[in-house]
Amino acid sequence: MGAPTIHPSAIVDIGAQLGDDTKVWHFSHVCAGARIGARCSLGQNVYVGNDVQIGDNVKIQNNVSVYDAVTLEDDVFCGPSMVFTNVYNPRAAVTRKSEYRRTLVRSGATLGANCTLVCGVTVGRYAFVGAGAVVQRDVPEFALMVGVPARRIGWMSRHGERLALPSSGHAEAACPATGERYRLDGETLSLCNSST
Repeated sequence: MGAPTIHPSAIVDIGAQLGDDTKVWHFSHVCAGARIGARCSLGQNVYVGNDVQIGDNVKIQNNVSVYDAVTLEDDVFCGPSMVFTNVYNPRAAVTRKSEYRRTLVRSGATLGANCTLVCGVTVGRYAFVGAGAVVQRDVPEFALMVGVPARRIGWMSRHGERLALPSSGHAEAACPATGERYRLDGETLSLCNSST
């Protein structure tokens, strides 16, 4: 494990914590209070606010702003130009910094290019939010979400493969890439024989 790599054009404020082997690329800005884990990649023109926690092995693609009150757990992928918010009803003339709503993205989730997360939601582990979707409500684990507003159209494996399952009901399916088996009970998907 090595020290973080920071491009000369990037700004990392004194006090920010960056884990081993984390890379901060061109024209990015990490604020003093940010806590970023190991082996992360912050692409070009990424902003990370003070009240932000980012786990290990998180990939944040170009032009993403991770605002205050956002937490990204391990192995989260943020696609290019996707959007976080932290105020539900912003007005330029009204100060609402005391009204930030916290957003949590759980381990292994993917947030596709140009999608938007309206503040105050939790995105479950290994969920997959499609490009351009607008998430206004909590997202279940392993859910495949698309559209405006986002709706669940299926389920994804930990490996990022679509599972041959109905949207709800009782069924089992295997990941086509890894063979891992998943069980659907109603509207909840779980990995068979695993505590993860």
